[in-house]
Amino acid sequence: GTVYVEALKGREYALRVTNPLGVRVGVALAVDGLNTIDASHRDAASAVKWVLEPYQTIVLEGWQVSSSHARRFVFTGERDSYGAALGKTDDLGVIEAVFFREKIRRPVPVAPTGCQPRDASNRAGSAAEAPRPKGETARESEKVASAPSLSDEYAATGMGERDRHDVTQVDLELERKPAARLRIRYEFRPQLVRLGLLPSDEDRLARRELSRGFDRFCPEPNR
Repeated sequence: GTVYVEALKGREYALRVTNPLGVRVGVALAVDGLNTIDASHRDAASAVKWVLEPYQTIVLEGWQVSSSHARRFVFTGERDSYGAALGKTDDLGVIEAVFFREKIRRPVPVAPTGCQPRDASNRAGSAAEAPRPKGETARESEKVASAPSLSDEYAATGMGERDRHDVTQVDLELERKPAARLRIRYEFRPQLVRLGLLPSDEDRLARRELSRGFDRFCPEPNR
């Protein structure tokens, strides 16, 4: 169920994001576990999101570094990655997008003045959400530097050239439950071979060993 992509070292890449729904959505988009808007490392529900109109498609070419500029995504080794520069290297090699629908407000019937039951205020008070205990507030997963030593044999994403990319802030009330989630894993070719996703050189050599030089006649492609 996982989508894998072969990373080409030193090559820039872009992410095309499409809203397949008939309502606006907010998309939490992370590369290497870092939000592509502000590089934060938190849960998708509380992350700053890209806003897409119904059925809209956008192309994001890099990390948003200001309201007017972005730095291009480029495949690098782990040591030269943006995550390594920030000291956040636990989630290298993954791209994840989480979609949240815009919350549709429905009209709430209002009782005429003076017709509320006596205990209505008590019931309303009991229905209010209780404050969360101190330990249950949303945490920023600032994982301490317990990560293993980095290796450039494994793919990650660095910062490339600076490009113009204007953005504006939008206030949008979203549903808490995600409407969709997509995760992409990327690696250099040797690691995809080790994962069994691509044939190894030994497999290719074994296939070539079965090659023969002669057959009886030359086949005619058009017959």
